[in-house]
Amino acid sequence: MGQAEWARELARTILEEPLPRRWAHSQGVAAKAEALAPILEEEADLLIAAAWLHDIGYAPDLVDTGFHPLDGARYLRDVVKADDRLCRLVAHHTCAVNEARNRDLFDALTSEFDQERPELVEALTYCDMTTGPDGVPLDVTERLAEIHSRYGPEHLVSRSITASTPCILAAVRVVESALAAAQQSRTA
Repeated sequence: MGQAEWARELARTILEEPLPRRWAHSQGVAAKAEALAPILEEEADLLIAAAWLHDIGYAPDLVDTGFHPLDGARYLRDVVKADDRLCRLVAHHTCAVNEARNRDLFDALTSEFDQERPELVEALTYCDMTTGPDGVPLDVTERLAEIHSRYGPEHLVSRSITASTPCILAAVRVVESALAAAQQSRTA
């Protein structure tokens, strides 16, 4: 069994019953990650695994700090003994450092989990931020608006997403350009 298959089963076990909407989102994010396989080659399995697991920190049984990237990554590292690169991707997905700063968890996040290769972090950000909460593909601007409407303008998550918007938009542009270039080279 590959890492992605293992991750799918773990995410299903953790999310499906207590958080069915989060499970639907994770399924959509993983589908996006699978579509990136042509540009990721040997790292596709790692990205797909991270896509399945990126939001497990929302699960009630895993919540410790209330910051889902850190809670999920700690669970993967400490309980499951997952691959270090997978833990780093979960910890740093979708410009998590900005929310970590707003939660006074920046030092914990960055001291416990190094950054993963930027291309993989961008790819996971792309997958997460082009998938709606129900797993349906969304344009990144629609996704950003959806987050703001769900939390409200003064919520810590909305403020963090505002700070992260340039990082998120840049990641989406980079991945979309890589996909377009890969498509063009296949048709040339």
